[in-house]
Amino acid sequence: MKYGFVKAAAATPRIRVVDVQYNADAIIRMIGQAENAGVELLVFPELCLCGYTCGDLFGQDVLLGGAGEALARIAKATADMLVFVGVPLRRGGALYNCAAVLNGGEVIGFVPKSNLPNYGEFYEKRNFQAWNGENTTVSFGGKQVPFGTKLLFCSQNMREFTVAAELCEDLWAPMPPSASHALAGANILVNLSASNEAAGKAEYRRLLVCAQSAKTVSGYVYADAGDGESTTDLVFSGHDLLCENGAVLAESALFENGMTVSEIDVQMLAFERRRLNIFSEASAQQGYRTVPFFAGGQGEKLTRSISPLPFVPQGEEELGARAESILAMQAAGLKKRIEHTGAACAVVGVSGGLDSSLALLVAVRAFKSLGRSPKEVIAVTMPCFGTTDRTRENSLRLMQELGVTARTVDIATAVRTHFADIGHAEGVHNAAYENAQARMRTMVLMDIANDNGGFVIGTGDLSELALGWATYNGDHMSMYGVNASVPKTLIRFLIRHEAKRLGGAAEQTLADILDTEISPELLPPEEGKIAQKTEELVGPYELHDFYLYHILRRGADPAKVLFLAKLAFGSKYDKKTLKKWLKNFYSRFFSQQFKRSCLPDGVKVGSVALSPRGDWRMPSDASAALWLRQLEKL
Repeated sequence: MKYGFVKAAAATPRIRVVDVQYNADAIIRMIGQAENAGVELLVFPELCLCGYTCGDLFGQDVLLGGAGEALARIAKATADMLVFVGVPLRRGGALYNCAAVLNGGEVIGFVPKSNLPNYGEFYEKRNFQAWNGENTTVSFGGKQVPFGTKLLFCSQNMREFTVAAELCEDLWAPMPPSASHALAGANILVNLSASNEAAGKAEYRRLLVCAQSAKTVSGYVYADAGDGESTTDLVFSGHDLLCENGAVLAESALFENGMTVSEIDVQMLAFERRRLNIFSEASAQQGYRTVPFFAGGQGEKLTRSISPLPFVPQGEEELGARAESILAMQAAGLKKRIEHTGAACAVVGVSGGLDSSLALLVAVRAFKSLGRSPKEVIAVTMPCFGTTDRTRENSLRLMQELGVTARTVDIATAVRTHFADIGHAEGVHNAAYENAQARMRTMVLMDIANDNGGFVIGTGDLSELALGWATYNGDHMSMYGVNASVPKTLIRFLIRHEAKRLGGAAEQTLADILDTEISPELLPPEEGKIAQKTEELVGPYELHDFYLYHILRRGADPAKVLFLAKLAFGSKYDKKTLKKWLKNFYSRFFSQQFKRSCLPDGVKVGSVALSPRGDWRMPSDASAALWLRQLEKL
């Protein structure tokens, strides 16, 4: 597929134990279905060609010879797809439980199982030998085929599409082979498994697969045996899983054989490994052999979901838990700073908007956690030329309902005096007109803090920092920024969560604040209503937060970001609009780094932050030309 996605599938065919021809037919049919779906990587369960539950029949030449013939037939059915099939394989005087790797009509490799379970219901050592030697070859179909556990299957048409295999118990072992495979360069790990079902085992299996994909920063395709295996003593559920870096992309229902498909973003995985900087090229030289293949799946449509709100978790319960966690982190960060500085109070400018409301809520939490009164939080509203009655009244109501010390400082006279001092006509509504108000507000807050032995809490959020939507040395400056790593789209949900927790009049006031247009209110109102609407000027925050996440967190280039945005937002925005605001994002992000280079301290609460002391360092005069040129070609 395009943009670094590999369409992968785990397939559980219905089999008959020992009937290799029947099973081969079922496998070939599923290969055809996968090909029609544009699958590039297809994984079948452990020993699925004959059945995992053959017992001592594994020792029969008739079975092993028939399995070899059936495998050759399956191989001929493969074309531009990498396919893994579980088979028993004779080599020398031993029998191995293997993953046969097929591509382009041939068997291109055999990966033997390293860890054989021999406890409880498992007795694999009765029939098989474990392989812990170096790579070698085995004769199959008149050719010498690579054989060993250290095989990397590398796509010839997508460099990040590199696959390695392990089998069932290998994953459950203390040192899974997949860890070495990942260090050697495999971005996708596959597991051919025959994990029987038992009460509670599905949850543990899912946790294990997810955790291994997270530890190895990989895509993990887990294909499990299902219907058709012997039920003499066990039952198999066909629990197929596709995971990516700790997240489940797709999962089959238990006891329903079939094919589970999703797309693994190998380009993103490669970016993440570079970011973590723990995957050394040296480890790839420790006995690994590269086996080339070609996979040309033509699937153009993603089956995986692309959330339009990547910073916001899905589901009411998860969202509530995440909101509580973030608010606790914000409050803990502020609490520590209050304790360390010995501040007698904290000062917050409250505008009646989202950011300042959240900062005030966090401040109250922090002081309560210190066992101190909310009265030690001084909340200041500073009306001027653009302030509307709605936002001023909401500010005052929120202060009263939270029990903080409320102050109103009308800055209009001071700003007019400043205009006279610098020779600026009040009727000229340019940057000086707007920023003079923002800087005056910051000066008022700083001086109130000095006057009361306290410090100023910053209210600016992550989205504003990315866009540079702040007045330099105005609202850009504070002693501690509690919202510094919280994007605008998430702030709404945090406020909604806190509103619900508080209830009563506070909940009603916060609901009205949530319903108010986002605005800095620096231009005079029109008929009493907000005239300056931020999202009309810089673009919708939901788009900018989407762009921010995929560019910084997942390393996507402009073409991929635009592709994902079209999928995420559907018909809400056309391509022209998406491209317009993406261009705006890149332009502003690069040009406004100088504001981020001198940010106040602020707590990191998520996976994306822009602190110049930690997460994001770039020169303030870096050019966006390379990104913008790619965007213009789209």
